[in-house]
Amino acid sequence: MRTQVAIVGAGPAGLLLSHLLHLEGISSIVLEAQSRQHVEQRIRAGVLEQGTVDLLVKSGVGGRLQKEGLIHHGIELRFGGRAHRIDLSALTAGRAITVYAQQEVVKDLIQARLTARGQVFFEVTDVGVRELAGTAPKVRFRKNGTAEEIACDFIAGCDGYHGVSRASVPRGASREYEKVYPFGWLGLLADVPPVFHELIYANTDRGFALCSMRSATRSRFYLQVPLTDKVEQWSDEAFWTELRLRLDPEARERLVTGASLEKSIAPLRSFVAEPMRFGRLFLAGDAAHIVPPTGAKGLNLAASDVKYLANGLVEHYKERSSAGLDHYSDRALRRIWKAERFSWWFTQLMHQFPGEGPIAQKLQEAELDYLVSSKAASSALAENYVGLPL
Repeated sequence: MRTQVAIVGAGPAGLLLSHLLHLEGISSIVLEAQSRQHVEQRIRAGVLEQGTVDLLVKSGVGGRLQKEGLIHHGIELRFGGRAHRIDLSALTAGRAITVYAQQEVVKDLIQARLTARGQVFFEVTDVGVRELAGTAPKVRFRKNGTAEEIACDFIAGCDGYHGVSRASVPRGASREYEKVYPFGWLGLLADVPPVFHELIYANTDRGFALCSMRSATRSRFYLQVPLTDKVEQWSDEAFWTELRLRLDPEARERLVTGASLEKSIAPLRSFVAEPMRFGRLFLAGDAAHIVPPTGAKGLNLAASDVKYLANGLVEHYKERSSAGLDHYSDRALRRIWKAERFSWWFTQLMHQFPGEGPIAQKLQEAELDYLVSSKAASSALAENYVGLPL
Protein backbone atom coordinates (compact mmCIF):
# COMPACT_ATOMS: atom_id res chain seq x y z
CA MET A 1 0.00 0.00 0.00
CA ARG A 2 1.06 3.59 -0.59
CA THR A 3 -0.27 6.78 0.98
CA GLN A 4 1.03 10.20 1.90
CA VAL A 5 0.24 10.02 5.63
CA ALA A 6 -0.19 6.81 7.63
CA ILE A 7 -2.22 7.39 10.78
CA VAL A 8 -2.05 4.97 13.71
CA GLY A 9 -5.18 5.18 15.83
CA ALA A 10 -8.84 5.79 14.95
CA GLY A 11 -9.76 7.90 17.94
CA PRO A 12 -10.78 11.55 17.59
CA ALA A 13 -7.22 12.69 16.79
CA GLY A 14 -6.51 10.17 14.05
CA LEU A 15 -9.92 10.39 12.42
CA LEU A 16 -10.02 14.20 12.48
CA LEU A 17 -6.53 14.40 11.00
CA SER A 18 -7.52 12.02 8.19
CA HIS A 19 -10.65 14.08 7.52
CA LEU A 20 -8.81 17.42 7.45
CA LEU A 21 -6.18 16.01 5.10
CA HIS A 22 -8.87 14.62 2.81
CA LEU A 23 -10.41 18.09 2.51
CA GLU A 24 -7.04 19.30 1.20
CA GLY A 25 -6.56 16.43 -1.23
CA ILE A 26 -3.91 14.66 0.87
CA SER A 27 -4.23 10.88 1.11
CA SER A 28 -4.10 8.91 4.35
CA ILE A 29 -4.72 5.44 5.75
CA VAL A 30 -5.96 4.97 9.32
CA LEU A 31 -5.13 1.85 11.35
CA GLU A 32 -7.03 0.88 14.51
CA ALA A 33 -6.51 -2.10 16.80
CA GLN A 34 -10.09 -2.15 18.09
CA SER A 35 -13.32 -2.86 16.21
CA ARG A 36 -15.46 -0.07 14.82
CA GLN A 37 -18.18 -0.95 17.32
CA HIS A 38 -15.73 -0.64 20.19
CA VAL A 39 -14.40 2.80 19.25
CA GLU A 40 -17.92 4.10 18.58
CA GLN A 41 -19.18 2.94 21.98
CA ARG A 42 -16.11 3.75 24.10
CA ILE A 43 -17.40 6.09 26.82
CA ARG A 44 -15.32 9.22 27.23
CA ALA A 45 -15.84 12.82 28.30
CA GLY A 46 -17.91 15.19 26.23
CA VAL A 47 -17.12 18.86 26.90
CA LEU A 48 -16.05 20.61 23.71
CA GLU A 49 -14.32 23.98 23.72
CA GLN A 50 -15.58 26.72 21.44
CA GLY A 51 -12.56 26.29 19.17
CA THR A 52 -13.13 22.54 18.83
CA VAL A 53 -16.78 23.08 17.90
CA ASP A 54 -15.80 25.72 15.36
CA LEU A 55 -13.21 23.38 13.81
CA LEU A 56 -15.67 20.48 13.51
CA VAL A 57 -18.39 22.67 12.03
CA LYS A 58 -16.05 24.39 9.57
CA SER A 59 -14.72 21.03 8.36
CA GLY A 60 -18.23 19.76 7.64
CA VAL A 61 -18.67 17.18 10.42
CA GLY A 62 -20.63 19.34 12.86
CA GLY A 63 -24.17 18.85 11.59
CA ARG A 64 -25.33 16.43 14.28
CA LEU A 65 -23.24 18.28 16.87
CA GLN A 66 -25.13 21.50 16.14
CA LYS A 67 -28.49 19.70 16.39
CA GLU A 68 -27.85 17.53 19.44
CA GLY A 69 -25.06 19.26 21.36
CA LEU A 70 -26.00 21.10 24.54
CA ILE A 71 -24.56 24.61 24.59
CA HIS A 72 -23.58 25.78 28.07
CA HIS A 73 -22.93 29.44 28.79
CA GLY A 74 -21.79 28.83 32.36
CA ILE A 75 -20.73 26.33 35.00
CA GLU A 76 -21.68 25.98 38.66
CA LEU A 77 -19.15 25.92 41.48
CA ARG A 78 -20.62 24.59 44.71
CA PHE A 79 -18.76 24.93 48.00
CA GLY A 80 -19.61 25.78 51.58
CA GLY A 81 -23.16 24.55 50.94
CA ARG A 82 -23.82 27.30 48.37
CA ALA A 83 -24.00 27.60 44.58
CA HIS A 84 -21.95 30.09 42.56
CA ARG A 85 -22.31 30.46 38.80
CA ILE A 86 -19.41 31.34 36.52
CA ASP A 87 -20.91 33.08 33.48
CA LEU A 88 -18.55 31.82 30.79
CA SER A 89 -20.09 33.73 27.91
CA ALA A 90 -20.29 37.08 29.71
CA LEU A 91 -16.65 36.78 30.77
CA THR A 92 -15.32 35.68 27.36
CA ALA A 93 -17.18 37.86 24.86
CA GLY A 94 -19.82 35.28 24.04
CA ARG A 95 -17.81 32.06 23.95
CA ALA A 96 -19.28 28.87 25.40
CA ILE A 97 -18.75 25.12 25.71
CA THR A 98 -20.84 22.35 24.16
CA VAL A 99 -21.67 19.03 25.80
CA TYR A 100 -21.45 16.33 23.12
CA ALA A 101 -20.03 12.92 23.98
CA GLN A 102 -16.65 11.93 22.51
CA GLN A 103 -18.06 8.72 21.09
CA GLU A 104 -20.55 10.82 19.10
CA VAL A 105 -17.68 12.85 17.65
CA VAL A 106 -16.00 9.57 16.69
CA LYS A 107 -19.19 8.28 15.02
CA ASP A 108 -19.47 11.48 12.98
CA LEU A 109 -15.83 11.31 11.88
CA ILE A 110 -16.00 7.61 10.95
CA GLN A 111 -19.11 8.24 8.88
CA ALA A 112 -17.41 11.15 7.13
CA ARG A 113 -14.35 9.06 6.28
CA LEU A 114 -16.38 6.12 5.01
CA THR A 115 -18.69 8.39 2.99
CA ALA A 116 -15.58 9.83 1.32
CA ARG A 117 -14.32 6.26 0.74
CA GLY A 118 -11.43 6.86 3.09
CA GLN A 119 -9.31 3.91 4.12
CA VAL A 120 -9.87 3.03 7.78
CA PHE A 121 -8.78 -0.47 8.82
CA PHE A 122 -10.19 -1.72 12.12
CA GLU A 123 -9.03 -4.74 14.16
CA VAL A 124 -5.46 -4.71 12.90
CA THR A 125 -2.67 -6.36 14.89
CA ASP A 126 1.11 -6.30 15.19
CA VAL A 127 1.41 -2.66 14.15
CA GLY A 128 5.00 -1.46 13.85
CA VAL A 129 6.53 1.77 12.55
CA ARG A 130 9.86 1.65 10.73
CA GLU A 131 12.57 3.86 9.19
CA LEU A 132 11.47 7.05 10.95
CA ALA A 133 14.77 8.84 10.38
CA GLY A 134 14.73 8.47 6.60
CA THR A 135 12.49 9.92 3.91
CA ALA A 136 10.41 6.78 3.35
CA PRO A 137 8.94 5.51 6.63
CA LYS A 138 6.81 2.38 6.71
CA VAL A 139 4.04 0.96 8.84
CA ARG A 140 3.62 -2.79 9.07
CA PHE A 141 0.57 -4.58 10.43
CA ARG A 142 -1.58 -7.67 10.09
CA LYS A 143 -5.18 -7.69 8.92
CA ASN A 144 -7.17 -10.93 9.05
CA GLY A 145 -3.90 -12.75 9.61
CA THR A 146 -2.25 -11.31 6.50
CA ALA A 147 0.91 -9.22 6.78
CA GLU A 148 0.60 -5.77 5.18
CA GLU A 149 2.89 -2.77 4.76
CA ILE A 150 2.18 0.90 4.10
CA ALA A 151 4.81 3.04 2.42
CA CYS A 152 4.27 6.70 3.25
CA ASP A 153 5.83 10.14 3.57
CA PHE A 154 4.87 10.70 7.21
CA ILE A 155 3.41 8.80 10.16
CA ALA A 156 0.97 10.35 12.65
CA GLY A 157 0.92 8.54 15.99
CA CYS A 158 -2.59 9.06 17.36
CA ASP A 159 -2.88 5.76 19.22
CA GLY A 160 -2.88 6.96 22.82
CA TYR A 161 -0.71 6.67 25.87
CA HIS A 162 -0.22 2.90 25.58
CA GLY A 163 0.11 2.84 21.78
CA VAL A 164 2.97 1.65 19.63
CA SER A 165 3.79 5.14 18.32
CA ARG A 166 5.16 6.62 21.53
CA ALA A 167 6.82 3.30 22.36
CA SER A 168 8.68 3.52 19.02
CA VAL A 169 10.42 6.78 19.88
CA PRO A 170 14.18 6.14 20.06
CA ARG A 171 15.54 5.79 23.58
CA GLY A 172 16.82 9.11 24.86
CA ALA A 173 15.05 11.16 22.18
CA SER A 174 12.12 12.10 24.40
CA ARG A 175 11.74 13.64 27.83
CA GLU A 176 8.66 12.74 29.86
CA TYR A 177 7.00 14.78 32.61
CA GLU A 178 4.42 13.11 34.83
CA LYS A 179 2.37 13.71 37.96
CA VAL A 180 0.12 10.92 39.28
CA TYR A 181 -2.66 12.09 41.58
CA PRO A 182 -3.45 10.09 44.74
CA PHE A 183 -7.10 9.50 43.84
CA GLY A 184 -9.37 8.55 40.96
CA TRP A 185 -12.80 9.40 39.60
CA LEU A 186 -15.61 6.91 40.07
CA GLY A 187 -18.02 7.58 37.21
CA LEU A 188 -21.63 6.46 36.89
CA LEU A 189 -23.81 6.80 33.78
CA ALA A 190 -27.60 6.62 34.18
CA ASP A 191 -30.75 7.41 32.25
CA VAL A 192 -31.87 10.16 34.60
CA PRO A 193 -32.36 13.90 33.97
CA PRO A 194 -29.46 16.22 34.83
CA VAL A 195 -29.39 17.76 38.27
CA PHE A 196 -28.96 21.19 36.69
CA HIS A 197 -28.88 22.60 33.16
CA GLU A 198 -25.15 23.32 33.54
CA LEU A 199 -22.27 21.29 34.97
CA ILE A 200 -21.87 21.30 38.75
CA TYR A 201 -18.36 21.13 40.25
CA ALA A 202 -18.56 20.48 43.99
CA ASN A 203 -15.78 20.97 46.56
CA THR A 204 -16.49 19.36 49.95
CA ASP A 205 -14.55 18.03 52.91
CA ARG A 206 -15.67 14.54 51.76
CA GLY A 207 -14.06 14.98 48.36
CA PHE A 208 -14.86 16.27 44.90
CA ALA A 209 -18.07 15.56 42.96
CA LEU A 210 -19.19 16.44 39.44
CA CYS A 211 -22.69 16.37 37.98
CA SER A 212 -22.62 16.32 34.20
CA MET A 213 -24.89 15.12 31.41
CA ARG A 214 -24.93 13.55 27.96
CA SER A 215 -28.44 14.64 27.01
CA ALA A 216 -31.67 15.90 28.59
CA THR A 217 -32.39 12.35 29.76
CA ARG A 218 -28.94 10.82 30.35
CA SER A 219 -26.51 12.01 33.02
CA ARG A 220 -22.95 11.29 34.08
CA PHE A 221 -21.79 11.69 37.69
CA TYR A 222 -18.34 11.46 39.28
CA LEU A 223 -16.99 11.02 42.80
CA GLN A 224 -13.41 11.41 43.97
CA VAL A 225 -12.33 8.05 45.45
CA PRO A 226 -9.06 6.54 46.73
CA LEU A 227 -6.92 4.75 44.16
CA THR A 228 -7.33 1.59 46.20
CA ASP A 229 -11.10 1.49 45.62
CA LYS A 230 -12.59 -1.04 43.21
CA VAL A 231 -15.77 -0.58 41.20
CA GLU A 232 -17.19 -3.74 42.78
CA GLN A 233 -17.12 -2.01 46.18
CA TRP A 234 -19.58 0.61 44.97
CA SER A 235 -23.21 -0.44 44.59
CA ASP A 236 -25.55 2.02 42.91
CA GLU A 237 -27.12 2.75 46.28
CA ALA A 238 -23.73 3.50 47.86
CA PHE A 239 -22.84 5.84 44.98
CA TRP A 240 -26.07 7.84 45.21
CA THR A 241 -25.81 8.05 49.00
CA GLU A 242 -22.28 9.46 48.83
CA LEU A 243 -23.15 11.86 46.02
CA ARG A 244 -26.00 13.31 48.07
CA LEU A 245 -23.59 13.94 50.94
CA ARG A 246 -21.31 15.95 48.63
CA LEU A 247 -24.02 18.13 47.08
CA ASP A 248 -25.47 21.37 48.38
CA PRO A 249 -29.14 21.31 49.53
CA GLU A 250 -30.51 22.64 46.22
CA ALA A 251 -28.69 20.06 44.10
CA ARG A 252 -29.49 17.29 46.57
CA GLU A 253 -33.18 18.09 46.27
CA ARG A 254 -33.06 18.01 42.46
CA LEU A 255 -31.08 14.77 42.18
CA VAL A 256 -32.92 11.90 40.47
CA THR A 257 -31.37 8.45 40.87
CA GLY A 258 -31.63 5.30 38.77
CA ALA A 259 -29.91 2.10 37.74
CA SER A 260 -26.38 2.56 36.41
CA LEU A 261 -25.69 1.86 32.74
CA GLU A 262 -21.93 1.90 33.31
CA LYS A 263 -19.55 2.39 36.23
CA SER A 264 -15.79 2.75 36.15
CA ILE A 265 -12.86 4.26 38.05
CA ALA A 266 -10.37 6.38 36.13
CA PRO A 267 -7.00 7.40 37.60
CA LEU A 268 -5.87 11.00 37.24
CA ARG A 269 -2.49 12.02 35.85
CA SER A 270 -0.71 14.89 34.19
CA PHE A 271 1.70 13.70 31.51
CA VAL A 272 3.65 15.30 28.66
CA ALA A 273 6.26 13.78 26.34
CA GLU A 274 8.34 16.23 24.37
CA PRO A 275 9.21 16.85 21.65
CA MET A 276 6.27 15.56 19.61
CA ARG A 277 8.24 14.92 16.41
CA PHE A 278 10.87 12.26 15.73
CA GLY A 279 12.00 12.31 12.13
CA ARG A 280 8.95 11.42 10.07
CA LEU A 281 6.84 10.44 13.10
CA PHE A 282 4.53 13.02 14.70
CA LEU A 283 2.66 12.35 17.95
CA ALA A 284 -0.78 13.84 18.61
CA GLY A 285 -3.40 13.57 21.33
CA ASP A 286 -2.99 11.12 24.20
CA ALA A 287 0.12 9.64 22.59
CA ALA A 288 1.90 12.83 23.65
CA HIS A 289 0.00 14.12 26.66
CA ILE A 290 -2.61 13.29 29.32
CA VAL A 291 -4.52 15.80 31.43
CA PRO A 292 -6.68 15.21 34.50
CA PRO A 293 -10.34 15.36 33.42
CA THR A 294 -11.14 18.22 35.80
CA GLY A 295 -10.41 20.81 33.12
CA ALA A 296 -12.09 18.86 30.27
CA LYS A 297 -9.09 19.33 27.98
CA GLY A 298 -8.20 15.87 26.61
CA LEU A 299 -10.26 15.77 23.41
CA ASN A 300 -9.80 19.50 22.89
CA LEU A 301 -6.01 19.25 22.99
CA ALA A 302 -6.17 16.39 20.50
CA ALA A 303 -8.17 18.64 18.18
CA SER A 304 -5.68 21.51 18.43
CA ASP A 305 -2.72 19.14 17.88
CA VAL A 306 -4.37 17.81 14.76
CA LYS A 307 -5.17 21.27 13.43
CA TYR A 308 -1.52 22.32 13.76
CA LEU A 309 -0.29 19.06 12.23
CA ALA A 310 -2.76 19.21 9.34
CA ASN A 311 -1.74 22.81 8.62
CA GLY A 312 1.92 21.77 8.57
CA LEU A 313 1.25 18.89 6.18
CA VAL A 314 -0.76 21.14 3.88
CA GLU A 315 2.14 23.62 3.81
CA HIS A 316 4.53 20.77 2.99
CA TYR A 317 2.52 19.42 0.07
CA LYS A 318 1.04 22.61 -1.35
CA GLU A 319 3.64 25.27 -0.58
CA ARG A 320 6.76 23.10 -0.49
CA SER A 321 7.50 24.60 2.92
CA SER A 322 8.68 22.64 5.97
CA ALA A 323 8.03 25.51 8.41
CA GLY A 324 4.72 24.20 9.74
CA LEU A 325 6.08 20.71 10.40
CA ASP A 326 9.33 22.05 11.83
CA HIS A 327 7.42 24.17 14.35
CA TYR A 328 4.61 21.68 15.03
CA SER A 329 5.99 20.38 18.30
CA ASP A 330 6.83 23.78 19.79
CA ARG A 331 3.51 25.26 18.76
CA ALA A 332 1.45 22.36 20.08
CA LEU A 333 3.40 22.15 23.34
CA ARG A 334 2.88 25.81 24.09
CA ARG A 335 -0.89 25.26 24.17
CA ILE A 336 -0.56 21.86 25.85
CA TRP A 337 1.40 23.20 28.80
CA LYS A 338 -1.15 25.97 29.36
CA ALA A 339 -3.92 23.37 29.41
CA GLU A 340 -1.84 21.16 31.72
CA ARG A 341 -1.38 24.12 34.08
CA PHE A 342 -5.09 24.90 34.11
CA SER A 343 -6.10 21.26 34.66
CA TRP A 344 -3.53 20.88 37.46
CA TRP A 345 -4.69 24.11 39.13
CA PHE A 346 -8.40 23.18 38.91
CA THR A 347 -7.67 19.70 40.22
CA GLN A 348 -5.69 21.11 43.15
CA LEU A 349 -8.53 23.51 43.92
CA MET A 350 -11.44 21.06 43.88
CA HIS A 351 -10.08 17.81 45.37
CA GLN A 352 -9.09 16.62 48.82
CA PHE A 353 -5.46 15.51 49.03
CA PRO A 354 -4.47 12.88 51.61
CA GLY A 355 -2.46 14.10 54.59
CA GLU A 356 -2.99 17.84 54.09
CA GLY A 357 -5.32 18.28 57.06
CA PRO A 358 -8.23 20.68 57.72
CA ILE A 359 -6.22 23.77 56.74
CA ALA A 360 -6.23 22.65 53.10
CA GLN A 361 -10.03 22.73 52.98
CA LYS A 362 -10.12 26.23 54.50
CA LEU A 363 -7.55 27.47 52.01
CA GLN A 364 -9.50 25.98 49.10
CA GLU A 365 -12.69 27.62 50.30
CA ALA A 366 -10.91 30.96 50.63
CA GLU A 367 -9.56 30.67 47.09
CA LEU A 368 -12.97 29.65 45.75
CA ASP A 369 -14.56 32.61 47.54
CA TYR A 370 -12.01 34.92 45.93
CA LEU A 371 -12.55 33.24 42.57
CA VAL A 372 -16.32 33.84 42.50
CA SER A 373 -16.10 37.37 43.93
CA SER A 374 -13.34 38.67 41.65
CA LYS A 375 -14.16 39.39 38.01
CA ALA A 376 -10.49 39.07 37.10
CA ALA A 377 -10.20 35.64 38.73
CA SER A 378 -13.53 34.47 37.26
CA SER A 379 -12.44 35.70 33.84
CA ALA A 380 -9.20 33.71 34.04
CA LEU A 381 -11.17 30.55 34.86
CA ALA A 382 -13.71 31.21 32.10
CA GLU A 383 -11.05 31.99 29.48
CA ASN A 384 -9.25 28.74 30.13
CA TYR A 385 -12.41 26.65 30.46
CA VAL A 386 -13.93 27.68 27.11
CA GLY A 387 -10.50 27.20 25.53
CA LEU A 388 -7.53 29.37 24.68
CA PRO A 389 -7.24 30.42 21.02
CA LEU A 390 -6.16 27.77 18.54
